[in-house]
Amino acid sequence: MTIRPFLVSAMVLATAGLQAQEQRDRAQTLVKEAIAFAKKNGKEALLKETNQGQGRFHVKGGDELFLFIYDFKGVCLASGYQSQVVGMNRFNLKDSDGKFFFQEMITLCSTKGSGWVDYKYPNPKSGKVEAKTSYVENLDGWVVGCGIYK
Repeated sequence: MTIRPFLVSAMVLATAGLQAQEQRDRAQTLVKEAIAFAKKNGKEALLKETNQGQGRFHVKGGDELFLFIYDFKGVCLASGYQSQVVGMNRFNLKDSDGKFFFQEMITLCSTKGSGWVDYKYPNPKSGKVEAKTSYVENLDGWVVGCGIYK
């Protein structure tokens, strides 16, 4: 029995699609866990758990998912990966297509409460600018998010 090349291609695409959906689900779950954590333990505890290297919402070895938190002015309050951006105002940061993606995240959170934002961002694994999407949710005037590369 031979497997036709188009069948192999279809199976590869289906597997990739399932993996992408799984990553989206994991990113959204991480944000929801962070919101629940803040409601139970306080917003300052969430910042600590996100910023500290061994914190619950800091990137783990072998994984790509981490939390980021911004206020509605675009100031980074916490990053589970890039500690150097904490305290920076990134409101006017644009991606390679000129999209103000943090402004879009803030607008989405302030108007709809949550959702997905697509943009391009450097991937630390590949070193290249790649398509990314982030799930963001409003936590009392903060953007709490987690992104994945497409």
